[in-house]
Amino acid sequence: MTIKTYHLYVVSAEKQIFSGLVEKIQVTGIEGDLGIFPRHTPLLTQIKPGLIYLVTEDGKTEYIYISGGILEVQLNIVTVLADTAIRGEDLDEKRAINSKLQAQENIKNLNYDMSYTQASVELAKALAKLRVIKLIKKAI
Repeated sequence: MTIKTYHLYVVSAEKQIFSGLVEKIQVTGIEGDLGIFPRHTPLLTQIKPGLIYLVTEDGKTEYIYISGGILEVQLNIVTVLADTAIRGEDLDEKRAINSKLQAQENIKNLNYDMSYTQASVELAKALAKLRVIKLIKKAI
């Protein structure tokens, strides 16, 4: 008998965002995209700001924005710990666009209040949110 699912927990600093059985997830690690399927080799790695694409046990797809964090893979349990995690349908497109524009402006006009690295991280977060919104719109 083949194991077809595993338990996924997605937890932010504020609350648990997702807990349930999934067939697979995709997330961006610091060295590239990771696809996690049942019985994946144990793993502990950092993840970049981006999204978690997941397929639930009943075949539904979901997208969750994460600001970065840690991914831990055990035999039948996968845990994502993120500073910020927001379900895709809860993202505000206008706010994400404004964040992107502000980050681009900060990169253009660097000052002592914000470094290039900080501005780049803020831009990456805004772009990740917009990517999640775009994927959700495409799926509808």
